[in-house]
Amino acid sequence: MNVKRAVSEAVVSFADVILEQGGEISAKLDMLRIEKFPPNAQKTLRQFSLAEVADFVGVSQSYLKKLHLSGKGVEPSVTSTGRRYYTAEQMNELRHLLDRVPHRKPGEKLQVIAVVNFKGGSGKTTTSAHLAQFMALKGYRVLAVDLDPQASMTALYGIQPELDEKPSLYESLRYDDQRKSITSVIQPTNFPNLDVIPANLELQEYEYETPLAMQRKDTSDGKLFYTRIGSALAEVDDRYDVVVVDCPPQLGYLTLTALTAATSVLITVHPQMLDIMSMSQFLLMLGDILKSVEGAGINVSLDWFRYLITRYEPMDIPQQQMVGFMQSMFAQQMMKSHMVKSTAVSDAGLTKQTLYEVERAQFTPATYDRAREAMDAVNGEVIELMQKAWGRRHA
Repeated sequence: MNVKRAVSEAVVSFADVILEQGGEISAKLDMLRIEKFPPNAQKTLRQFSLAEVADFVGVSQSYLKKLHLSGKGVEPSVTSTGRRYYTAEQMNELRHLLDRVPHRKPGEKLQVIAVVNFKGGSGKTTTSAHLAQFMALKGYRVLAVDLDPQASMTALYGIQPELDEKPSLYESLRYDDQRKSITSVIQPTNFPNLDVIPANLELQEYEYETPLAMQRKDTSDGKLFYTRIGSALAEVDDRYDVVVVDCPPQLGYLTLTALTAATSVLITVHPQMLDIMSMSQFLLMLGDILKSVEGAGINVSLDWFRYLITRYEPMDIPQQQMVGFMQSMFAQQMMKSHMVKSTAVSDAGLTKQTLYEVERAQFTPATYDRAREAMDAVNGEVIELMQKAWGRRHA
């Protein structure tokens, strides 16, 4: 009996099994999306409380109340208990009314923030996705670029790569005559001011094609692979204030191309010994490769780079020691704020949502508030660095 079973299992190939199971997972996820975001399976966006709007716009709550009571500005939704709620579109209207739109000014260059780490599980995608949304809620025009073929940020933004068949940035990086404008791969999101370039497995083709292009004698494309993202972004330079790039967890051509286009770099670090050992190897390899890039005449010039502690547990003594270890060496490059580990982040992710999308009422208030406070502090610090690069005083 056991022999017959072994024979029957051997008949079905591993490829067939994983294809079947991958399809089953994909179908189930699509069913969840339809259930979660009826009637058209597209993500919507909740309304924001008076306190949130005051913080995002940069005025006091009392001032917003006076505007409403005097009949100026927008008309929020008012509950039976007198609580005021605004849509994200109304926040933008308020900014224009109050002359608080933070868009780039003439002479201020497009900011390109590359979020990188050599190791998976460092919180890179969580950081990128929340940072892009926070900046959009603050009124900046943001383009989020998912460069990871695993497409985690794409999925978090409500796009299922294997079903939605949205094009990736590969279409604007490829080396053949099928190369397209970056404008053809940009997709809107459920956040005003925020667009996304989704990822899919096709991005991996860039890793294979680039070394082949470098070997060809009849083209200079290979030598210029470093500049391909920068050249693509130049086409939409006037449409955005900031680009947030979620890099793949490997030091390949996609990451290198993103780094050479970047104006700033955020390196996510999980404060554990193995992760920091891995990061040291990443930095050594990256430094050697960037030296070679500079030797080829490509100048990698950054306005800033920072290490961001992610998934931090303040009561964990070994983690405290690791953070102190890094601060003793890189005090100037360490972010002052840390991204704390929170069940609120992971629980929101179960429904393909972020902290800025979920309702506070769905969580224990203290848990949600603690996670939002840490997330907002990190993202606010990044905005300060960006404004400093523009020569502004942070407002």
